[in-house]
Amino acid sequence: MTDPAPAVATGPPSELDRLRRRVEALSRKRAEADAQLHALLSSLLPLDDLLADTRRRAGALHAARTAREATSAAVALSEQIEAAHLMLRGEFTRHDVSPMDTVGRAVDLVEMRVVGTESHPTWPDATVLRERVTGFRLGASTLRHAQVVVAVPGPAPEPEAVPAAGQGPDPAASPAASAGGGRAQPRRTSRSQRRLARKPSAGRGRRSRRT
Repeated sequence: MTDPAPAVATGPPSELDRLRRRVEALSRKRAEADAQLHALLSSLLPLDDLLADTRRRAGALHAARTAREATSAAVALSEQIEAAHLMLRGEFTRHDVSPMDTVGRAVDLVEMRVVGTESHPTWPDATVLRERVTGFRLGASTLRHAQVVVAVPGPAPEPEAVPAAGQGPDPAASPAASAGGGRAQPRRTSRSQRRLARKPSAGRGRRSRRT
């Protein structure tokens, strides 16, 4: 009759076991990150193809010889750009990346950076009027802060006046008159110019005395 095998003592894991488990966990995380990166880059390849075709269409627009060809190329180029943008936003959505859409919202300094203000008669104070740089979220965290222009109380800014054709400043007007509104100063003559102006009259006087 054989003796039973001695029981193996099961105590707490040794330092070597804990290190081995930590290395295995890190290896799994790295493999998952590599797979996600590979999937992301693979999803961007069709976008590269679309942008290459967009570049070709832009060349066709520059090479257009008639207004009809230019219009057709411009429409095709606009459609390509819109398609590329939609494709990129679709890939963002697949990877849980979304734009913040801050216009009309109150300023949130956690997600936004105020880069300018503009008076507005009806919008509440500190409301986002427009974005200069779109902000994005990755899940619930901020991937990139939005750069926004916010409203402040006051009248709407007046549009800049563009002078009509033929109504610009007179190029013949003197700088002194345009700057200070005063009378134009007479042109100064040099001493040599004054001498030249006197010579004909002096000659006529000598001829008259001889006669």
